[in-house]
Amino acid sequence: MLKSITARTYSSVLRSRSLASISSSSSPPLNPHTVGPFQVFDRAAKRLQKNRAAGREGGARSRTVDYVRDEVADRMIERLLDIKRKFNTILDIGAGAGHFSKLLEPETTSKVVMLDSSETLLYRDPDSEFEVEVERVHADEENLLRIVPPNSQEAIVSCLNLHWVNDLPGMLVQIREALQPDGVFMCALFGGDTLFELRTSLQLAEVEREGGISPHISPMTDSRDMSNLLGRAGFTLLTVDIDEVKVAYPSMWELLDDLRDMGESNAVIGRRPLIHRDTLAAASAIYKELHGNEDGSVPATFQVIFVIGWKPAPTQPKPLERGSAETSLKKVL
Repeated sequence: MLKSITARTYSSVLRSRSLASISSSSSPPLNPHTVGPFQVFDRAAKRLQKNRAAGREGGARSRTVDYVRDEVADRMIERLLDIKRKFNTILDIGAGAGHFSKLLEPETTSKVVMLDSSETLLYRDPDSEFEVEVERVHADEENLLRIVPPNSQEAIVSCLNLHWVNDLPGMLVQIREALQPDGVFMCALFGGDTLFELRTSLQLAEVEREGGISPHISPMTDSRDMSNLLGRAGFTLLTVDIDEVKVAYPSMWELLDDLRDMGESNAVIGRRPLIHRDTLAAASAIYKELHGNEDGSVPATFQVIFVIGWKPAPTQPKPLERGSAETSLKKVL
């Protein structure tokens, strides 16, 4: 399903990034205490960006650019409602201002625990905007098992946050360890085609004006990667599907402004401190020429990967062994 959103004045885009890893589902489960060998993102810089974005004008500017997260949260809650179970508590990792948690109702859970590394963003909105009891925990989600005891959570969710995690395979293992047996993990994260229009425009402009390119949009995963990583992390009964959200902007400049107000500016380690103005001007012209809409606006595509995985438990349904069928398929057909 593809849905379009039209951005009004200074309405925007959420560019996001996921650490891409390809691993074999036949590999043994990862050690939850393994330290990731490769650092992609500057977590301190990202925390500062999110705090600044949430604090501008008392949070008013941050609220105007919530719509991508709100849209994805709407689609994610529909998937949670397909699980016919009431949870005592749901842990929301990288909850931000609570885009997903605000949609939870008493019929689904009695309480939600919101965890985020940005204290300003975490406390941006009052408890009165939530339908269930809210507990807020200011902590770095990359160190989940230092915050949450193993085998303690019925359900863990994450809505558009895992793209800033340095060690995505290790993060998935921590989530599995934190879940109770037969606990569910559900998340939404951006896929590899997210913001391809912005990426290609910046690359072409840099080659033209500066003779080379540098990273401005982070590496992202795809659905096959997530299936492999979830399997390797020890999850079972996996569900992975892809959706798209398209957003229209007056120009590339509004898109970049909104990324800043979302706290989604570039935080790749080794990033350039700035982009030359003439390079940005060239990128804006290329963006409109290659991807522009007939009405003069420019589109931005967000590919969203939705995943569901369960922690193994003896009570879970299991597939029958091959050859154990008692009825021939020929007779059925």
